[in-house]
Amino acid sequence: MILSRVQKAAKKGEKLLAILLDPDKSKIAEIQEIAKRIDTIKADFILVGGSFVENNLTEHFVIKLKKHTTLPIILFPGDYSQITNEADGLLFLSLLSGRNPEYLINQQIKAVPYLKNSTLEIIPTGYILIDGGTKSSVLKVSKTNPIPQNDIELAVATSVAGMYKGKQLIYLEAGSGAKNSVNSTMIQEVKKQINIPLIVGGGIKTKEQLKNVYNCGADVAVIGTAFENKEF
Repeated sequence: MILSRVQKAAKKGEKLLAILLDPDKSKIAEIQEIAKRIDTIKADFILVGGSFVENNLTEHFVIKLKKHTTLPIILFPGDYSQITNEADGLLFLSLLSGRNPEYLINQQIKAVPYLKNSTLEIIPTGYILIDGGTKSSVLKVSKTNPIPQNDIELAVATSVAGMYKGKQLIYLEAGSGAKNSVNSTMIQEVKKQINIPLIVGGGIKTKEQLKNVYNCGADVAVIGTAFENKEF
């Protein structure tokens, strides 16, 4: 079980690494090479998803990826149409930082017909966008504003509200291609106030930044753009 592994690791203080692959940016023809690179950096999970992905592309991508890795593949969908039973798990995201009902509940309702008979491990996740210094594709699609880096109180309150609502994970995300990763103090304060695992992603470009994210309290770090650019 994916969630159980994350929970157990968090209790032990073991830090986990996830690589985010966007099927719209990673070429299917290069999947074997991509999988080898992921093995080299000893990642624990692979997240697959993006804000703009063609219909059926995610499924084809996951099927091909499965041939070259034994790591758990977790869907990180920008839209319910990206759900495929070929993966192992699904981050069932609620965009808590925004006030657009489409991403708070409507997308989740649209996903139900796909999930009722699915074998995917469904993991309720509170997704919180933090200002990373760029207008990420998530912001464009969701038409919501991120939480400012200096508004620690709002980030903490939003995270705790997500926990109270029954989310099993909190995900602080600075956005794809972010100039700035999530504020260190914000990570620390959120971690102090929640008793569920914390994921942090966006803007992590160096091993030093990765180490800092872990030291501040992240249980799982996510690397996407830096991996695409072969910086890791």
